[in-house]
Amino acid sequence: MKAAELIAEGDVAALPAPQVRVTEIFRSLQGESNSVGWPTVFVRLTGCPLRCVYCDTAYAFSGGQRFGIDAIVEQVVGHRTRHVCVTGGEPLAQPACLLLLSELCDQGHAVSLETSGALDISGVDPRVRIVMDLKTPSSGEVMRNLMQNLDHLKPSDEIKIVIGSAQDFQWAEQMVREYVLDERFDVLVSPVFGAVEPLQLAEWVLGSAHRMRCQLQLHKMIWGNEPGH
Repeated sequence: MKAAELIAEGDVAALPAPQVRVTEIFRSLQGESNSVGWPTVFVRLTGCPLRCVYCDTAYAFSGGQRFGIDAIVEQVVGHRTRHVCVTGGEPLAQPACLLLLSELCDQGHAVSLETSGALDISGVDPRVRIVMDLKTPSSGEVMRNLMQNLDHLKPSDEIKIVIGSAQDFQWAEQMVREYVLDERFDVLVSPVFGAVEPLQLAEWVLGSAHRMRCQLQLHKMIWGNEPGH
């Protein structure tokens, strides 16, 4: 019997509990965004429809384990940490992610969502702070940017642009101009390590007429690219 039929018959208790596939849950320091440096519990969901060439979490593309929403929330609460970040992979590729975000907010956490910007964000709980990527040309996924998402972002949300070349930075400036991003949101730019030196990105940001925030990934500076940090 389908879920809709169970609801119609009033047998809500017979519905399967919502689940998501999880790669890892861990506590570390937030390495980027406006929450950088805060102790944070990360819930990394499994799966992503994108394949950015610079991806540093390809291990989350597959595998993982299924957990009920309540079980995940219980694990997070056990860490006794205010900040929680739901990340991936691409979290919104799993529909039950929306429920997870709301449940975490209900527990009083300061919840953030890291998303690629390729999937619709309109259903995300407004209490969640969204950190949304704009994919640059060098990512190989620039055509996946869902620009309508900009209309669903709040002033407290953030735009993240990962810079892999001088052309990427020029593209980023073009996007900031075209969509007036720097007047609407905080725009964070980070280098692809090994492709763009932090000093070079800093000089580009200082030379730009636009309001952009140069940001390195704190967790990588401390622990490298080790999973679980």
